[in-house]
Amino acid sequence: MSVGVYPFRSCGSSCTRSFATSNLRRSAAIHAEHAQLLNKSTNALVSFPTKNHNPNPHGPLSHLTVAVKDNICTTHLPTTCSSSMLRHFTSPFDATAVELLKAKGATIIGKANCDEFGMGSLNVNSIHGPVVNPYQSPDEKHIPRAEREQRSAGGSSGGSAAAVAAGLCDAALGTDTGGSVRLPASYCGITGLKPSYGLISRWGVVSFADSLDCVGVFGKSMDTVKTVFDSISSYDPKDPTAATPHTRERAKALAESLLSTLDANLSDPDLSSLRIGIPQEYFPSELNITIVTAVRKVLERLSSLGAQLIPVSLPSTPYALSAYYVIASAEASSNLARYDGVQYGTRSPLLPGVDKSKPGNVYAHTRSAGFGVEVQKRILLGTYALTADAFDNYFLQAQRVRQRIKADFDSAFRVPNAQLSNPSPNPDGVDILLHPSAIRSAPRLDSDAVSGLGPYLQDVMTVPASLAGLPAVSVPAGSAADGWPVGVSIVGQWGSDELVMCVGKVIEGTTNEDDSDPNFAFDFAFGSIVDAVGRIDAT
Repeated sequence: MSVGVYPFRSCGSSCTRSFATSNLRRSAAIHAEHAQLLNKSTNALVSFPTKNHNPNPHGPLSHLTVAVKDNICTTHLPTTCSSSMLRHFTSPFDATAVELLKAKGATIIGKANCDEFGMGSLNVNSIHGPVVNPYQSPDEKHIPRAEREQRSAGGSSGGSAAAVAAGLCDAALGTDTGGSVRLPASYCGITGLKPSYGLISRWGVVSFADSLDCVGVFGKSMDTVKTVFDSISSYDPKDPTAATPHTRERAKALAESLLSTLDANLSDPDLSSLRIGIPQEYFPSELNITIVTAVRKVLERLSSLGAQLIPVSLPSTPYALSAYYVIASAEASSNLARYDGVQYGTRSPLLPGVDKSKPGNVYAHTRSAGFGVEVQKRILLGTYALTADAFDNYFLQAQRVRQRIKADFDSAFRVPNAQLSNPSPNPDGVDILLHPSAIRSAPRLDSDAVSGLGPYLQDVMTVPASLAGLPAVSVPAGSAADGWPVGVSIVGQWGSDELVMCVGKVIEGTTNEDDSDPNFAFDFAFGSIVDAVGRIDAT
């Protein structure tokens, strides 16, 4: 079997190739027409350009087509955030990430569906309807698409992930607040990168939670993801949260020594200098057993290439999910306060007899009509967390947990955190952490997993890296027992994005290789880790 990207088996052979690659000579209008035809079964894209807006058709990225999540501003396409509140909004400016892509010749083929204002894990909270995962399991190969089971593409960037997986585009931009790039990438069987917080400009991204939001990149391969990342990862003075050039250079220098010893382009890379940490807290009781099996196979391959696998503990991880939802909801309640129907947002006509002299009546009616149930719920939770009575017990406690999570990561990594004033290396630390991207494969859209507390549990594997602002990439790692994709996440120290992508490329290149020894013995203590959490027996 050839080494390469995890095979995609959806929509027949016409979708297995990139839309742009197979249609280079077609006009922009035909591109849009073909994309709309493929889009019908996934609902991945919600708007398409009426004409080609590529200002540099001969640029270095002129061969790339890119979809943009609907909460990232574009001048030639609406930016609705999948919400009635912004149903008719078109931005007067491009987000910096979009501007950079256009300047280098990339073609924006459309805006991607998403959970309303990025709030969700399964892309079902959208005025445009849910996104359907385009993946086709082997058991459904000969079943008409209309009769196949419909599964979630993940969220909140499910439209971006589905667009790439279905072959509508080469790459897509999403946003990741607590896992909204990595989770869809895992469910759809593609690669998704959440960069270090501050490396890609957030200027022009409609805010959900300012201290967590990151622009992320989807692609069928790590090479595509890296190409897009390199094109948009630059300092932007318009973004007050952007990492300064000095901090970027400092982080690059700290990771340089290790990067120089790795070469992911070799057919047989030598990973003997790489120390991979396996965090025991990332194998909770909710984790599906077949996900663990897929992760173990990835670890077998990395170990066979010389990598050292080391058990680590991140003791604050169990509290991450609770802290995340307090912080994210609190920041969302503040950010979304501007949408009152007067200054921002679509104003809803008042009912007859309502006293228009009271601003609260106008605001309340507009916000009740404009925001969906999930957004309203998080605004109310966040507002409560910021009240005088709850501030100390909820918001401040969540921030303390966040600091402990950051400290856990800093103590685990060998490379010091370049954001600290006096970083000191940890010679006994690891270079990256590796863990499952999700607790299960993509859930059915009509299952219990998409209601109640189910959607919130999907983020349990991804929120710690978001709280710490660390780079993390989900790459395909095979399939679960049901035949649907499984992703594995690589997490690095802040600023170690190149290292994370390098290791991701190695995993990508070995995923399709036949397992030579299914009874591989874990003599590097991984077996003891999974024993400790009671998930599988050590071999």
